[in-house]
Amino acid sequence: MTTLTLETEPLALQVSVTDENLMVDLVDGRSLIVPLSWYPRLLQASQEERQNWQLLGDGYAIEWVDLDEYIGVEGLLAGRKSGESRHSFERWLAGRSASSHNE
Repeated sequence: MTTLTLETEPLALQVSVTDENLMVDLVDGRSLIVPLSWYPRLLQASQEERQNWQLLGDGYAIEWVDLDEYIGVEGLLAGRKSGESRHSFERWLAGRSASSHNE
């Protein structure tokens, strides 16, 4: 088994989200593109919600406050998909539906 050791901490510089992909530009010049299907909350979000992100710290993670979603750049590099359980996601989705009906 090989262990990944990073020379420097990967930091995000810019983020963009389409209907199909999450794209993250890193400060070292690399760009990551991952399928939005890896992150069900982003997949279910509106375009407005997807664009409401912020970098944490110097860019070690990306947060979408409206979606209660947090993605670490190191995890993206390692190919980690969302670890949220199906039950948790379904509960979150039901809460979204209930709150949209109350507006």
